[in-house]
Amino acid sequence: MNIEQVRERLALKGAPGSPYTRKMLALLRYRRIPYQFLVATPEVEAILPKAKVALLPTFYFPDDHGGVEPVVDSTPIIRTLEDQYPGRSVIPDDPAIAFVDYLLEDYADEWLTKAMFHYRWHYRADIEMAGSVLPRWRNLRATEAELAPISKFISERQISRLYVVGSNNTTAPVIEESYQRFLELFRAHMVNGPFLLGGRPGSSDFGIYGQLTQLAHFDPTPRAETLSRAPQVFAWVDVMEDLSGLDMESAHWVPRDKIPDTLRALLAEVGRVYVPALLANAAAVEAGAEQVETEIAGRPWVQQPFPYQARCLQLLRQEYARLDGEDRSTVDGLLAGTGCEVLFARP
Repeated sequence: MNIEQVRERLALKGAPGSPYTRKMLALLRYRRIPYQFLVATPEVEAILPKAKVALLPTFYFPDDHGGVEPVVDSTPIIRTLEDQYPGRSVIPDDPAIAFVDYLLEDYADEWLTKAMFHYRWHYRADIEMAGSVLPRWRNLRATEAELAPISKFISERQISRLYVVGSNNTTAPVIEESYQRFLELFRAHMVNGPFLLGGRPGSSDFGIYGQLTQLAHFDPTPRAETLSRAPQVFAWVDVMEDLSGLDMESAHWVPRDKIPDTLRALLAEVGRVYVPALLANAAAVEAGAEQVETEIAGRPWVQQPFPYQARCLQLLRQEYARLDGEDRSTVDGLLAGTGCEVLFARP
């Protein structure tokens, strides 16, 4: 493979165990965007330019000089693809519904991922599963002797980085109880969908799907939790894998005047857990504090500050500021009483 081949069709480098990789692969299938998927093997890494931040997936957009530009961060990439590839949009055309979609995508990317990392690297069975399978995706021909040190390195590195997402003995009950509530709330909401915002998926569906490819389908502990509490959610992940055949003539987003109570209940879970985490983290980052300390869902929460999530809060507020008149009133009414409204309250 060479750069000319990478330029021929939209390319992304990723790994099956990356929820954001799976998020974007499913989105590309649904939108029928031709792509090539490059598993992040050493051979692939050797020919591709490095992104400023090493995240998966990395997209490679052709530049004006015969090369490719590496781009990361799934949320803005989705919006770039909307501009470059018309049709089968994942951004609702109603600005109020689009804002809710953005908020739920952010919750998936930044809160549900805490559960994904927590379960994978907190429980012995999950650690062993991940340590055994993750390195094999990069080298299917490797022997057990070759894989053993790689597996050990990956497990130790990821366990040592749990502090980044806030997983520790203090926060474990908060994360796990929140995932359990999410499963039951999402299961209840599916009868009004089958997607978050009606009969067609938004960017938030793909964000949640990405995390659930790991939580519901790969890691043993949350997979068992999912099958026990919400087998509908387990099945939903399979359906989301490839929506390229979804008939768009009969697929519509929910009208703003018919928002079901089950969606409000999901937003209340966002307000219960993600909102206080965002606000406490932003305050700690602004103050230069070494630790975030707050209470979430009646339990203590302690973690190191995460500057990127302070940026997420800024972006959410920017999206809210773009809403005008009736659109903002609709969003305000929808968020009222969910706990999410405090993100946008005037100081």
